[in-house]
Amino acid sequence: MTPEPAFLLHKRPYRETSALVDLLTLHHGRVRAVAQGVQRPGSRSRGRLQPFAPLHVTWVGEGELKRLRLMEGRGSAALLAGEGLLCGLYANELLTRVLPVELPVPEVFAFYTAMLEVLPRPEGRAGALRRLEAAALEALDAWPRFTDPEGGELDPQRRYVLDPASRAFVAGEGGIDGRTLRLLARGDWAEPGLAGPAKAVTRAALAPLLGSRPLRSRELMRQLAQRRRVHAEARQQP
Repeated sequence: MTPEPAFLLHKRPYRETSALVDLLTLHHGRVRAVAQGVQRPGSRSRGRLQPFAPLHVTWVGEGELKRLRLMEGRGSAALLAGEGLLCGLYANELLTRVLPVELPVPEVFAFYTAMLEVLPRPEGRAGALRRLEAAALEALDAWPRFTDPEGGELDPQRRYVLDPASRAFVAGEGGIDGRTLRLLARGDWAEPGLAGPAKAVTRAALAPLLGSRPLRSRELMRQLAQRRRVHAEARQQP
């Protein structure tokens, strides 16, 4: 096969010197494979098979679990630290959890690649993650319809919550106002004040796909935010 552009999403040890890996590929979506010998000391592939590093890979196998044959680097890994690193880990964990094996998702691959360029800069992180989440939801036919259950327009003055079963919005206390949802439906996520509502919508839409098992990366993000609040309060004390 022609070498396929790919990124590592997840890796865990397998037997003595190999690893089980989940890869996001350009044309085949999420691919699960055995990387033989990659855990062996001195293996050249070990240094290449790292998160956020662009790869070229080939594999063999007819079942869901492939065997990697070629693995070459095609550029430098994104330099992520702190919150940027946690955002990258979240993206990797999310795609590993929600993407079926070998579902072609070229749009997800494109937004993932763009996200890695943005994550080192704090001001672009939230938007990059929302665009990636939206691409994944659209690929899985799970993106909200931004209408009421009958297909009618949302009232700008009413508040709504997402009904995951119908992917429509129903009137509900504590939800998001119709005007904001209309802006989100048009993709106007750069409008002031939309970061929070956009995150709430994508999180609600992703919840049925993720199930009851929490994302480890979200917990790490909460811990980081809590530490920052504690440090900020400590600096304010006389």
